[in-house]
Amino acid sequence: MPAKEIAPKDIAAPLLAWYDRSHRRLPWRAPPGANAADPYRVWLSEIMLQQTTVAAVIPYFEAFTTRWPTVEALAAAGDGDVLAAWAGLGYYARARNLLACARAVASDHGGRFPASEAALLGLPGVGAYTAAAIAAIAFGARAVVVDGNVERVVARLFAVEDRLPAAKPRLRTLADTITPEARAGDFAQAMMDLGATICRPKSPDCLVCPVIDACDAARRGIADLLPKKAPKPARPVRYANVYVLRDGGEIMLVRRPPRGLLGGMLGLPMSEIADTPHPEGTHPGAPAAARWSRGARPVSHVFTHFELHLTVFWGDLSDITKPAGDWRAADESAARDLPTLFRKALDFTASVGQF
Repeated sequence: MPAKEIAPKDIAAPLLAWYDRSHRRLPWRAPPGANAADPYRVWLSEIMLQQTTVAAVIPYFEAFTTRWPTVEALAAAGDGDVLAAWAGLGYYARARNLLACARAVASDHGGRFPASEAALLGLPGVGAYTAAAIAAIAFGARAVVVDGNVERVVARLFAVEDRLPAAKPRLRTLADTITPEARAGDFAQAMMDLGATICRPKSPDCLVCPVIDACDAARRGIADLLPKKAPKPARPVRYANVYVLRDGGEIMLVRRPPRGLLGGMLGLPMSEIADTPHPEGTHPGAPAAARWSRGARPVSHVFTHFELHLTVFWGDLSDITKPAGDWRAADESAARDLPTLFRKALDFTASVGQF
């Protein structure tokens, strides 16, 4: 079915008026009506917000900007320090791209983010959405900013019943038709706020929506059914062993290889990931020939494309020579710089009195 035609003014004017009154106050935002926000803070927040909630990002954002208040300061930071500060946010390739991008801005652009979408797209880790968001929010350029919240709002405004992800190009084209020339950054953030607070995935609050008069899905009573999504395939399950090795009051940590799963992160020693569980009685990837005790149940962690079942082993060195590693006090501080996967393994080990 062809989408209903909506004039840009029918969306922009009431939406921006609502945003002026009801915008979320977030630490990376400039006040409504400001011509631009700090590009560094916009970029950092957008990278952190990929696949992560606003509530989870805020403390990380505040810690990062306190420790590294400018892109030049972040560019000069050590890889290990940044990866440790990122621990717990997940999707760790973002942290590596974050450093690469900061260093590119510092070395190739004199410490200033480029203003155009095309130039922003040339930076490491900056895709189409992020480039548009920075251009609009930080530089006031008219750019079409489409994240998951915006896709949902647009699908409902135009009653688009095509399924995601196939509908994405059409939704972006429709978003372009309602994006105004003026206050493009505020408009982008208003669309995000509308999707996050009113036009929610479930139980949209249509009665208080500032653009309900233009919404075809609300008129037809199908807002809560949109956008439609293609069924997700089941995640495959994969397996690995992880080892908690103690030497008195210390445990052993290792730095993971720079590429691959959790690349460059500090973690517990771990086997290769396999399609089937490792045979009982074997300890592939163990850091020493210790007397290993095995957890009675696996620890599960979901990644984007698979679910990982970890078999947790714990042991102590006793008479065995202490292997090289990053040895840390065996208390809650040991988990502070670790990804969630390894924190779960330590929590499990603590639950059986071994940590």
